[in-house]
Amino acid sequence: MKLQKNTSLALYSVLEFAADPTRHVSAAEIATKYGVSAHHLAKVLAGLARAGIVESVRGVGGGYRFVGNARRLTLLDIIQTFEDPGLPDAGRREPSDLTPVGQALSAVLSEIDQNARATFASITLATMLGLIERQQRAAADARAAEAAGAANGARARAR
Repeated sequence: MKLQKNTSLALYSVLEFAADPTRHVSAAEIATKYGVSAHHLAKVLAGLARAGIVESVRGVGGGYRFVGNARRLTLLDIIQTFEDPGLPDAGRREPSDLTPVGQALSAVLSEIDQNARATFASITLATMLGLIERQQRAAADARAAEAAGAANGARARAR
């Protein structure tokens, strides 16, 4: 399933905010991190604010912060703020869709969409934050092991 750009930006942003809900993060900081236009991101963040997922704080030290419940808010909740995943696109009917092959493919694709929707509904932000933390820890461990291996190799060559 391919998510729209706004939806992906919303997911990235909310996960950044939820990682430290006490911190105010500027739109510019997130835009720079993900290589997107701050103006475009501001529109996405306004949608998240309207949905009550983040709040905007103006002034010095302002920005956005997460105000939702990371243990209850799911990826699907955020996705549905910007699009409705897993629903057939009624406007994209092709004549081949009415053939037996087209109908069979449509049934399979519909099932895939339903599974994706159920998966998004089952994954909370807290689950995602835990996954991100584990991946960061594993990457740090791999870098440390690589550095230790390089140091041991340098000592062996020095002998």
